[in-house]
Amino acid sequence: MAAMPDQHEFPEVSTVWLRVFLEVARHGSFTGAARTLGWTQSAVSRQISSLEGALGGAALFDRLPRGVRLSEAGRVLVPYAEAVAEALHGAVRELAALREVAGGRLRFGAFATADAGLVPQALAAFRARHPRVHVTREEGFTPVLLDRLSAGHLDLAVVSTTGRAPLEAYELHHLLDERLYVAVPAAHPLARHEGPVRLSRLADADWISGGSRPEGTLLDAALRQGFRPRVVHVVGEWTAKQGYVAAGLGVALVPALAAASVRPDIRLVPVLDEGGPARAVYAATARGRSLTPAGVEFLGALRESAVTVTSRTMA
Repeated sequence: MAAMPDQHEFPEVSTVWLRVFLEVARHGSFTGAARTLGWTQSAVSRQISSLEGALGGAALFDRLPRGVRLSEAGRVLVPYAEAVAEALHGAVRELAALREVAGGRLRFGAFATADAGLVPQALAAFRARHPRVHVTREEGFTPVLLDRLSAGHLDLAVVSTTGRAPLEAYELHHLLDERLYVAVPAAHPLARHEGPVRLSRLADADWISGGSRPEGTLLDAALRQGFRPRVVHVVGEWTAKQGYVAAGLGVALVPALAAASVRPDIRLVPVLDEGGPARAVYAATARGRSLTPAGVEFLGALRESAVTVTSRTMA
């Protein structure tokens, strides 16, 4: 009897051979298998011989005067061949579901103010169209989201240019350009101002910002207009910033994406855009890494949401 391959070896077995093997086992003859497969009997015989050779030469069938019968080795192989066939069928089903966005997963992240309106609207539309896709979401600052994207933990990230993170390594899908507003207390002289204002009118104001330095924050806009704002309170969370403004402790810059959630005891005054928009918002993907079908569909939903948000908050 020929020796079986060493247990540590991985035999090179064609899935075609396994398919032919299962058909022969099911029909009990090379002729029946050949008819089902649309092959010649000799072709079926060659596939079985090749499989037997790859598995160490053990006969998988006893040749009878009429047909064949599984040998002991053949009976051992059947459940393994069936498991391989079922695994391949499962892979084909899952791949088809991915193509049709009827399954799979979507992992994305977004910065905080994008979560105020842009992302929820897009996610609601996506979930309505593709309810079987498993969605996970993260919130964070742009540099952190880009690091997560590079590491393969996210498929897509909604980011902005404010964070001064290097964007050259990513594919950027433009969503919108944000107008800036300055938030002032209801009793502030600018609260009754008609039309946009230059930030230079607030050069002597106390500012509330998410960082102690203007660079890399919305206050970059002030630097472009020739003055360095005096940051007196560092407040990261947007609703807390509103509380500080309402209490008269300073003024703050507000991006258009957050404008819809402003509290009634503060006022938003549009900033005169000199030198371009304060920031652009993108959906970023890793360069050289193909976006999944679910990701492509979500990107489309983000673009639709961006059109709606732009018309509502930045007209």
